[in-house]
Amino acid sequence: MKQYRTTAWAIASAVVAGALAFSGAAKAADFTDSEHVSKLLSEAKMQAYQLREDAAFMETFTRSNVSAESHATAITQIKEHVNALGRQLTKLKEARDLAAPWQKTAIDRIEPFLNELEGYTNAVIEQVNANPTKLNTPEYRDYLEANADYASDLAAMIADFVNYGNTKHKFERLNKKLEVSKT
Repeated sequence: MKQYRTTAWAIASAVVAGALAFSGAAKAADFTDSEHVSKLLSEAKMQAYQLREDAAFMETFTRSNVSAESHATAITQIKEHVNALGRQLTKLKEARDLAAPWQKTAIDRIEPFLNELEGYTNAVIEQVNANPTKLNTPEYRDYLEANADYASDLAAMIADFVNYGNTKHKFERLNKKLEVSKT
């Protein structure tokens, strides 16, 4: 999961390397980014950030004495974020045919993270509902930690793809402005 975290320099280098490898045999239209998909990915990024913040906050409950009601409220909010991201993923899948290859990769990589998050979120909900007085068991703490980790990794991955798209767009604008040959 941590492998998706890259620096801006690495993203920019990848864009430049990709542009230098651009083949004259390929049509430029094959590499055109979909503005609609980019907008959907940016929205997913914001949703994932909120999910990450809430999951990280809830994970802190393992280090303090917080009421079962607080746990229930927090996990309900997290479930709403997971569901919102699920709806966003549906929109992204519907727009997939318009997407550039890198955008399709982003769409494809979101689903496994979201599936894992949904599983851990449901496990937390089941634990809160079944044993509201036993919310500091090692198993429960593991669920909260896994939820926080997956939410963090998902947010970082989506942010990296959005940053890649923004950097790619800037590169293409400069390329056009400077009239740099692609061969």
